Amino acid sequence: MCGIAGCVSLDGQPVRDLGRRLGAMSRLIEHRGPDGHGMWLNAADSCGLAHRRLAIIDLSPTGHQPMAGPNGSVITYNGEIYNYVELMDQLQDGWTFRSASDTETILAAYEKWGIDCLTHLRGMFAFALWDGNRLFAARDRFGIKPFYYTVVDGVFYFASEIKALLPVLPEVATDPEALAEYITFQYTIGDRSLFKNVHQLLPGHALTVSNGDVRTFRYWDVHYDIDWDHRPEWFGGQMHGLLEDSVRAHLRSDVPVGAYVSGGVDSSLIGILAAREPSSACIGFHGKFTGFPGYDESAFAHAACDMGGIALHEIEITAEDFRDNIANVIYHLDQPVAGPGSFPQYMVSKLAAEHVKVVLGGQGGDEIFGGYARYLIAYLEQSLKAAIDGTYTNSKHFVVTPESIIPHLTVLQEYKPLIKQLFSKGLFGPLDERYFRLIDRSTDMTDEVDWSALDRESVFERFQGIFNSERNVRKEAYLDSMTHFDFKCLLPALLHVEDRMSMAHGLESRVPLLDHAIVEFAASIPADVKFAGGQMKHFLKTTFASDLPGELTGRRDKMGFPVPLKEWFSGELKDLVHDIFHTQRSRHRDFFNSDAILANFEKTERFSRKVWGLLSLELWHQRFHDRAHEFKRMCDEHTEEPAVVYTTSQ
Repeated sequence: MCGIAGCVSLDGQPVRDLGRRLGAMSRLIEHRGPDGHGMWLNAADSCGLAHRRLAIIDLSPTGHQPMAGPNGSVITYNGEIYNYVELMDQLQDGWTFRSASDTETILAAYEKWGIDCLTHLRGMFAFALWDGNRLFAARDRFGIKPFYYTVVDGVFYFASEIKALLPVLPEVATDPEALAEYITFQYTIGDRSLFKNVHQLLPGHALTVSNGDVRTFRYWDVHYDIDWDHRPEWFGGQMHGLLEDSVRAHLRSDVPVGAYVSGGVDSSLIGILAAREPSSACIGFHGKFTGFPGYDESAFAHAACDMGGIALHEIEITAEDFRDNIANVIYHLDQPVAGPGSFPQYMVSKLAAEHVKVVLGGQGGDEIFGGYARYLIAYLEQSLKAAIDGTYTNSKHFVVTPESIIPHLTVLQEYKPLIKQLFSKGLFGPLDERYFRLIDRSTDMTDEVDWSALDRESVFERFQGIFNSERNVRKEAYLDSMTHFDFKCLLPALLHVEDRMSMAHGLESRVPLLDHAIVEFAASIPADVKFAGGQMKHFLKTTFASDLPGELTGRRDKMGFPVPLKEWFSGELKDLVHDIFHTQRSRHRDFFNSDAILANFEKTERFSRKVWGLLSLELWHQRFHDRAHEFKRMCDEHTEEPAVVYTTSQ
C-alpha cells in the first residue's frame, strides 16, 4: 500500500518543470507512504513516475519504487498482489528476480503476458508502467485501490488521490453532472469526480497512453450466471473453503496484521478466521459511541473477540473528536462519499495505526450477500404485489412471501420514514424506479439545492443503464439487480472511504471478502439461497454459524456504523454547524441555499444522510475550492526534500 503519481506527454515533447511538478504531486500524498519516496524521469523529460512507500512486503531497499526492470520498463505501484509468490515460480524462466517484492512480479508478468498480465493478478492494485513506448495503467477488479487522472495542455497526469492533481489543474471547479449524482446517492456512479475534468479509472478497467491517445477498457466484470444444479449445503461448503483461503492469502505480510471488528457479521467473521492463522497478530480495533443508546456496538464486538481469542482495542468517539477531526476527514477523502461512517473509520484507523501497519476489514459482504435493509423493504413491496396478484407461488423468479417477511419486520423499525417515503410515491411500479426511490438521498432537499442548475433526469437514466444491464444480470431475481448496482456503484465509494481513512494514518487496509474467486462464486448462487425467507445475509450467516457467536447471527438491528449526528448537531455541535454555514463564501455557493440548509437542519430524521451530505459538501468547498490557490502555488515552490531520481534513456 503506497501512493503513486506521474505524467506522460501525449506528443512526446518534454513536460515543462517535470521534476518540480512531480515533486508537488508526491508531497501531497506523502501520508500514504511514510517509509520512503522515489522519482523516475526518462531522458526526454516526456514521462515521469513518483512513489511514496509504505513497506509491507520486502522491507529491504530492493523493494523501493519506482522500480525498473532489466528490460527498461519502470513501474510505480500501490497495493498488494497476494499470489506473488506463486507468480514468481511461474515467471522464473526468462526473468531473474532481484527482489522479493510483489512489485517486481508485475514487471515480470507484463514482460511475459503484456496487458493480459491483469488476469493473473490476485489482489488489490493500482499501477502505472512505462515500457519505453507507452504507459500502461490498471486498477483492481473492485476499486480497492484508487487511480485518478486528468489531461492538461497535452499532458496526461495521474495520482492515487485527487489532491495530487490539483496543482496542475487550470482551475478547481465542480463538475455539475457528478454533483447531481452525489446529491442523489452520496457517491458518483461513473468515471467522473466532483472535480471538473478529473476522472477515476473505473474498477476492473485499464488504460493505455500511446501515440497521443488515451484509451480505457474493461478487463474484468461480474456476471450473474446462476447455478441451479446444486443444493445450499454444497454452496456453503465451497464458500467455506474460498473464504478461508482468501483470509490466509490476505495475511501475507512482513509486518503484523490486525483486524477491524465493528460488531457486525462481516468484520467479525474475518477477524475470527484470521485469528486462527499463525500469521495473524490477533488484535482487533473498535470504535464506540457509548453516550447514545442505539449507537453502541461494543457488546457485539466483544462477543466476536471473545470467541476468536482476539485482543480488542477500543476508542470512545465523542463530539469533541468530530469537532477536532472532521476537517481532516474531508481533506483526506478529497470528495465526501458514502455517508458519515468515514468519520468513525478515521478515528478507528488512527487507533489501529498505533499498533499495526496492516488491518483486515469486512467490506463487500453487504453488496455480495444481501445485507442492506432496503433489500427487505423492496421485497416487502414485491411480496404484497405477488400476494395480491396471486403470482408468487408460480413465479419463475424469486419472490419473498409475505409470511416469511413477518419474523424480520423488527429490522424495519428504524426505516419507517424510508418506507413511508417509498410508498408515498406510488406502489408496484417498474423495479428500476422503485429501487431508485429507495436509494435516492435527495428527496428532502428541494429547498436546499438549486435543481434548476442540475440535470436530475440524466442521473436516473445513468442509473437505469447499470441497474437494467442484462449483460450482467439475467433477471432471475430482483435481489441480483439490486446487489449488482450496489456492487458496481456503492461499493467503490465505501472502498474509497476504506482506503483514504486508513492511508491518512499510514495504515494498509485489506478486504478478504473481495477476492475475485469469492465474488464470481457468490454471483452464481441463487437469490433464494442467499436471501432465503427475506433474511439479510442468510447464506453467509448459516454457512458460518459455527464460526460466529449467536449474538451476531441472531441479531436483527445491525445498522452499519451509525453516527449520532442529529444528537450532536442539536446539542454539543450546534455552534459548529452555524459557524460552518455562516461564512461569506458559504452563503453564495453555486447550486446551494445556505439559509434553507440551516433552517431545515434540525428537522431531519435520526439517521438521515441529509445533514452529513450538506455539511461535508460545504467543508469540501472550504478546503478545496476556497483554498485552491494553495495547491496551485505548490508547483512554484522549491523544497528541501531530497528526491531519489532515476533517469533512463527510454
